[in-house]
Amino acid sequence: MSALIVPIVFVFLAIVVLFAVVKIVPQGREFTVERFGRYTRTLKPGINILTPFIETVGRRMNMMEQVLDVPTQEVITKDNVSVKVDGIIFIQVMDAAAAAYRVDNLNFAITQLAMTNLRTVVGSMELDEVLSQRDAINSRLLATIDHATSPWGVKATRIEIKDLTPPPDITNAMARQMKAERERRAVITEADGERQAQIARAEGSKQAAILEAEGRKEATFRDAEAREREAEAEAKATAMVSEAIARGDVNAINYFVAQRYVEAFSKLAESPQQKTVIVPADMASLVGTIAGIGELVSTAKAPAPSAPPPAQPAARRSGSAVPRTKG
Repeated sequence: MSALIVPIVFVFLAIVVLFAVVKIVPQGREFTVERFGRYTRTLKPGINILTPFIETVGRRMNMMEQVLDVPTQEVITKDNVSVKVDGIIFIQVMDAAAAAYRVDNLNFAITQLAMTNLRTVVGSMELDEVLSQRDAINSRLLATIDHATSPWGVKATRIEIKDLTPPPDITNAMARQMKAERERRAVITEADGERQAQIARAEGSKQAAILEAEGRKEATFRDAEAREREAEAEAKATAMVSEAIARGDVNAINYFVAQRYVEAFSKLAESPQQKTVIVPADMASLVGTIAGIGELVSTAKAPAPSAPPPAQPAARRSGSAVPRTKG
């Protein structure tokens, strides 16, 4: 029996020595090594060998990024408004030895540092700035805390303000202010829309007036051109009649006079308010003129003779007009 005790004790001691010498460090962790209570080195993730009974593991440090909660606290702003503020801070240990031996209770120290700096930053700003400039607050806090924790071997990666709660009366006042501001914007937008509509209507009226004026100008030009063509035709007709008269054709002048006579007589009865038409007393001359027109048309339809007619038949034809009678 005694022979078995020695091997068992030897195996037990061997196991104890093995656990004291071989240390397995998990990923994301680092262990500090102390020799008689004094820091000597840092163990990285994996299998590490220690000197038995001389070196021991001091601190087990978490090297992964950590999230610390900043408790809610009341902060008085620059314009004497009390707001409740809380947040979160992201940190990562970069130097295990510095984080282990340069500060006691690292997480608590960083939390208190964040709370004090948060009061300092928010207290230097007015309420409107605090509510609208969260990014600026986060940036200032991050720069301050990162600088303060650098000797501890800690890197502050991010700081975020989670909640900003003004007092209820301030919240109600802000709600009324927001409503008034939105109503003001609505009135301005409506007025701007009405102004744009009036401008558009005025612009449309202007374009319509321009187009109407251009239309009148074009119509006037066309009327003038038509009157010019009519005058040219009249002049040409007058010239032709004059030539006919010069050749001794009395029917041409009769036709010309009869045309003017008929036009003047037709205009006499064109008035819509005229109830009485005055008929000329000498109707026989009109009949004679019409007869002359008929003879002129017959002459125009007849084939032209080889020799010009003598002057006496022409005088006879002109003398054969209907005698003038008084009506």
